[in-house]
Amino acid sequence: MPQPVSRLVSRRQALHTLTGAIGVAFLPRHVFAAATTLDVKDPAAVNVGYVEDASKVDTKKYSSYTTGSNCENCLLLQGAAGAAYRPCEFFHGKLVAAAGWCAAWTAEM
Repeated sequence: MPQPVSRLVSRRQALHTLTGAIGVAFLPRHVFAAATTLDVKDPAAVNVGYVEDASKVDTKKYSSYTTGSNCENCLLLQGAAGAAYRPCEFFHGKLVAAAGWCAAWTAEM
């Protein structure tokens, strides 16, 4: 015996909602986290000599630094070009200064 139309719509809506909830459950965690700016005093930043202004790199301590290298021309930087702060693959969930630098700097290919 067929069920009333109103009950079928309710089941469809429930199934649609459940399907969406399951899909959201499998999204990566970083999709939900609001990115924050990396603090230069953060232990991870200190460990690799991160600075927000590449001209302030301690060249005695970081001899790998070359003039002109900065986050803007690093392979690990993500996001839209031109933004002052952008996501970095090295510092997951954090935004770094495009004008900055750290020892994880990798030349773009």
